[in-house]
Parts: sequence; structure tokens; C-alpha cells
Amino acid sequence: MNNKQFAEISKFLSYVLRHEPQAIGLTLDREGWADIDALISAAAQHGRRLNRELLDLVVCTSEKMRFAVSEDGASIRAVQGHSTDSVSISFEDNPPPPLLYHGTATRFLESIRAQGLLPGARQHVHLTENVQTAMSVGQRYGKPVVLTIAAGTMHNKGIKFYQAQNGVWLIPTVPVQFLSESSG
Repeated sequence: MNNKQFAEISKFLSYVLRHEPQAIGLTLDREGWADIDALISAAAQHGRRLNRELLDLVVCTSEKMRFAVSEDGASIRAVQGHSTDSVSISFEDNPPPPLLYHGTATRFLESIRAQGLLPGARQHVHLTENVQTAMSVGQRYGKPVVLTIAAGTMHNKGIKFYQAQNGVWLIPTVPVQFLSESSG
């Protein structure tokens, strides 16, 4: 499989496992799991050829580790980033490091300065421990800016943080008073 095919499969999986499972008639449980055989069948009915080997390859070799296969090997899910109301993964509260980072574009700063970080269509704001990762995320949306989040201070004030299986930190919102910014 070439890089283009890999990217197409990953984008398709993100679409149906994070945002629009009903687009192919797929059902996700509350924890975001979909039966792998049902996914392969539903994808085929919508012109997308998948098989177990391709799914395993995407799950195991994806740099961003967006997907996971269940312990019994029967189900697959996106580990975070859901916008569908049918999924509500039960993450455990996890004490964050003192600082976390969020990449965005400068064109969004006015709104962020007024409202803080909001999840948009997703269920959580996504944060990282790595400045470079935040910078690369911000570059996808325009001139990048990295926001520094006083995560330790927030947690000490009783605000809960969660961490997805792929290491992405999740939080419902980040109030303005816990943010600072630096251009990239």
C-alpha cells in the first residue's frame, strides 16, 4: 500500500469512526467500538474495499495512533476526536504535566482570547505535551501559534484532564486565564 492509499483509508476510518458512522450504516457503541466485520461489509456496500489486513496495518503503523482494536480483536474504534453524540468514551481523570500545548492559527486568536479554547464540533479540546506537535497542528490552519496551557494549575483547581490511548490530552474547555501564546 502506498502513502496515498494509507492516507485515504485513515481519513475514511476517521470519518466513519469519529464523525459519521451512519454515512455507511455503521453503528458504534457508547465507547466508540464498531464490529470489524460490520465495518468491512458496510464499507464495501459504499464502494470502499477494506479487509482485516489493511485495518490492522493502519492501526499498527499510523504515526498518530488514532485507532485501536479491542482485546478480543473483534472491534475497532477511534481513540479520540469524536463529534458524534452517540459516542461518549469513559476516560479516567489523569493528572497532567504542569504545561500542555495547543496548536492553532493566528486567525482564531481573537475568539480564543474572548472565549478560551472550545472543542468546536468535537467533544474535547485536544492538547499535547510536545510544542512541535502543537506547531504542526497549527500549521494546518494557517499561520501557526502555539498556546501554552497551565494544565497543572487547572488540575490543582479541580479541573479534570483525560488522556486518550494515543497520548492526546483531552479537556472539555480551557478558560482564557490558563492560556498564554507564542508565535511560530
